[in-house]
Amino acid sequence: MLPPVSGYLDRLSRRPGGRVTAHVSLREPGPCRARLVRVVSGDPNPQGPGMDLRPMPEAFDHAFKGMHQPARLGSFGHVSPAPRLSGAEPRCWAVLVQQLAALPSATVLSAGGVTLRAGAGGAEAEIAVGGASARLATGVPLRPGVWYRLWLSHDPGTGRVLLGQTALGGGLASAGAELPQGDAPVADSVTFGAHGGAVCSDHFTGKVEDPLLLAAFVASWPDALEPPPGELRARWDFSVGIGGWSFADRGPDALHGTFHNAPTRAVIGARWSGAETCWRHALADYAAVHFHADDLDDLGWTPSFHFDIPADLRSGAYAFHLTCAGGEDWLPFYVLAPREGPHAPVAFLASTFTYQAYANHTRGNADDPYRERVAEWGAYPLNPDDVPDFAHSTYNRHPDGSGVALSSRRRPVLTMRPGFLTFNDAKGSGLRHYPADTHLLAWLEARGIAFDVITDEDLDDEGTDLLRPYRVVLTGSHPEYHTERMLDALTAYRDTGGRLCYLGGNGFYWRIARDPARPHLIEVRRAEGGIRAWAAEPGEYHHQLDGTLGGLWRRNRRPPQALAGVGFSAQGLFEGTFYQRLPVSHDPAHAWMFEDVPEVFGGHGLSGGGAAGFELDRADERLGTPPGTVILARSGPPPDSFVTVPEELLSHIATVTGESPEALKRAEIVYFDVPGGGAVFAVGSITFLGSLWKDGAFGGPVSRLLENVVLRFSEVDQH
Repeated sequence: MLPPVSGYLDRLSRRPGGRVTAHVSLREPGPCRARLVRVVSGDPNPQGPGMDLRPMPEAFDHAFKGMHQPARLGSFGHVSPAPRLSGAEPRCWAVLVQQLAALPSATVLSAGGVTLRAGAGGAEAEIAVGGASARLATGVPLRPGVWYRLWLSHDPGTGRVLLGQTALGGGLASAGAELPQGDAPVADSVTFGAHGGAVCSDHFTGKVEDPLLLAAFVASWPDALEPPPGELRARWDFSVGIGGWSFADRGPDALHGTFHNAPTRAVIGARWSGAETCWRHALADYAAVHFHADDLDDLGWTPSFHFDIPADLRSGAYAFHLTCAGGEDWLPFYVLAPREGPHAPVAFLASTFTYQAYANHTRGNADDPYRERVAEWGAYPLNPDDVPDFAHSTYNRHPDGSGVALSSRRRPVLTMRPGFLTFNDAKGSGLRHYPADTHLLAWLEARGIAFDVITDEDLDDEGTDLLRPYRVVLTGSHPEYHTERMLDALTAYRDTGGRLCYLGGNGFYWRIARDPARPHLIEVRRAEGGIRAWAAEPGEYHHQLDGTLGGLWRRNRRPPQALAGVGFSAQGLFEGTFYQRLPVSHDPAHAWMFEDVPEVFGGHGLSGGGAAGFELDRADERLGTPPGTVILARSGPPPDSFVTVPEELLSHIATVTGESPEALKRAEIVYFDVPGGGAVFAVGSITFLGSLWKDGAFGGPVSRLLENVVLRFSEVDQH
């Protein structure tokens, strides 16, 4: 069931003087109210800092009439106008299709009174002429993973109709019918991947290639890849414009079309030979598009209200608190410092691309104990397991088992809400991503450290200029997804005097692409290597949005170690352990970091019960850990659930480094200076920030360690 109220913003960050636009939908139309709150802590755990959302009614308190706005999922292609044939001409609509799983029948092509459908039971068609109609079905199942040519022929002069289905490699099935003579369907437009109309429906999940229209009655199709003799009236080529959302008609009337709701392009088609694995080098091999019934680009809801950010509003994390008769919701966003300043010495870099990659991640773990904890703590009540209406994350799969490669922020993102629980954490709060990173925000507030907030998207848009005003930049718990521009900016900042604190684990891991025309979309291709929720098909490792090779930055010559000194090597359940100081931490050059920090520390925390947990990073000179890097502390023995990540393994007993797989299950805290005056401090663990809280306050050894580093890094001259 849809939530009582939900919404999204046009962008996740703005500067003072900028405008934030909110798009809101109510399950039942009625009065709604939006109030501004400053988000300090999003942890509802009563044993932690609690929910700290500070109302700011003086800045924004707005009542409006809420309307219901539908969430329409499913991608499709559209052509208007449709090709024109005379009423007497025979015609044949045809298309290549492939499904990866046995799915119910859905519309592959629709044009006026012609509908061609495909599914596990085989090809189906419906053709309506005047007051008469015919339904046809081959009754021969479509085998998953096999390409088929489907076609529907109609001769108005005789009334004969034929539906055909030919598998590549052989195998013909057909079905015939008769209609009254003399009439033919007339179409205003053509839709691929769905049934057309004012609102498209019956969305197809599968690959579609080479749709065409012949002025001929085709009874058999000897070569499924090429059309039989007949006048070609339209032939749509999906290999054209792969980096965008248009496609071309190779027919005489050049009736070009547009894709909607972000189908997956740059996918191998029926003609793929395997000789090339990059679509840019063999466009004809990539002339297919992968439609999905749950694709989503931009919900396109009508704006509900605007907020013009006051010039004096402090940089930080904010949200609109929405309330209506049926319930409430929060729409988070960030306010940056004015471009001209003043700037705080410290910047928190919010991992908004990572939040977006995980947006609405369905995990299947919203069981009764989870729900009981949510209710007991007053945590955010909605979970994507229960609300599938807003599409899912790049950690989920489409109905045919293919991975979700594209993620939009122009939709309600339930996982990016204050108080959202990812796990029913037996030893802590169970927070990840957006709410987990409020542990750092609340700590900065509690320790009185002035800070500004910037975001991934700002960094990708503005580059090093965004970072230059700050003496130190802090990451969150899991800065996993990055573009090349972001890594370039962070590296340049570090190498020209900037101080970087990498305060998480499994960071700088996956490469993503963005669409300049639709900056709200990101794309990830889960190519060879890495801990993956799904694997991209061979030949589909390159992004459609920019043509670059997807997958791990490690396989794109940018291992995390080269930027931050450490990189991902082990993962387990959401649990953790302690750190043990190493002798070099007592060296006078580094001892300042460990003032009042004991030999063993961090065996507690709101994230899995330990500062070194869930996903762990370590140093590796062969992967780019800079010379002179010192390993200051190392995690204790990990819990039994931990495994070594696949990119480190040659076999079940041999690793790339030559160490045992067990030895690679470690987190390392490292420090290094950069010749240009910069420095890096990295903690190598996702759960580190959860241990800033100890014994009812932001204090204890983990807090002291980080405060020592941040205060020294914040000085004009750290030496």
